[in-house]
Amino acid sequence: MSALLEGDLSAAGRTAGVTLSDYFVTDRARWLWRFRLGQIAADPGHARWMARQAVIGEEGVVIGHCGFHGPPDEVGMVEIGYSVAPDFRRRGYARAMLVELLRRAAAEPAVRTVRATISPDNVASLATISGFGFVEVGEQWDEEDGRELVFEAPADLASGGGHEG
Repeated sequence: MSALLEGDLSAAGRTAGVTLSDYFVTDRARWLWRFRLGQIAADPGHARWMARQAVIGEEGVVIGHCGFHGPPDEVGMVEIGYSVAPDFRRRGYARAMLVELLRRAAAEPAVRTVRATISPDNVASLATISGFGFVEVGEQWDEEDGRELVFEAPADLASGGGHEG
């Protein structure tokens, strides 16, 4: 993440063992890496919950990233996040990332609830979570993203195949 924050795709790619695109060093991405590095510095144990690259195919093409905003909180809630590079959107990759995040959340005994926060204008992301047991529970204001709708699902329900394939 440090190399990405500095805009050094070569170093970041060498560390990750994959080739990364410019998508990982946009201003928006750099904001995320800066924020996540701060979280990890505060508690290195949180690193396993943070963003990971999403890789497809035998050639290891990185199409985006996904992860959790942090470890489960005191009531067992984790918030998911995923992002697909523009060249790879509308191919089902966000849904595949979501499935993997939900599987991982359900496998963690401390996780009871999975949260997703989505801009009301983000039709693609709203469609992505559809069919996974998420229920709108409110809204919030995010300093980076503006107004967001808040969705939650029990970890076991969200991962339990209650979705259409």
